[in-house]
Amino acid sequence: MSDADAESDDSLVDDDPFVEVVRAVGHEHVTAEHASTVELTTDDWLTPAGDCIVGVEADRAPRDFAPEFREACQAADATITATFAVGEPGDDAVGLKDPSHVDEIVGRGDPGLALLDDRSMVGRTSDYTDDERTVFVDGDGAAADLDRDLVAALAAGAPLTLRLEVDPAE
Repeated sequence: MSDADAESDDSLVDDDPFVEVVRAVGHEHVTAEHASTVELTTDDWLTPAGDCIVGVEADRAPRDFAPEFREACQAADATITATFAVGEPGDDAVGLKDPSHVDEIVGRGDPGLALLDDRSMVGRTSDYTDDERTVFVDGDGAAADLDRDLVAALAAGAPLTLRLEVDPAE
């Protein structure tokens, strides 16, 4: 998929204050073996110890998210859906319309979510919120639960688009 196609996918979410899109790439050290967290980082490197990190070189971090999005995530009964869309190794980018691989983790919001980190974002299966990088808690999965073909593509350097959508509390 070309960069233009990927950018046109963003037009589907540009006006929605409850959606954030983050672009990143995989890395040879992606193993996605962590059972309780999943992470993307703006760093351009990854060590084998980073078994929860599935994407590097993220173009955004929680600090960049819209204030309305961050506020909606701070409701305990908000639902936050993380959609991982992955292309093929060698692709420049991947859009949300027709990725080669896709998987989803659903969690919830929490009043303790600060969403102010400028380097990484973490989804958790626990209710831990004591840092600025947690984007959802009580997730129904983590890195280890992601589709293994998706993980293999990321380990080969495929592009990743993460779509975070918060369904605000009623």
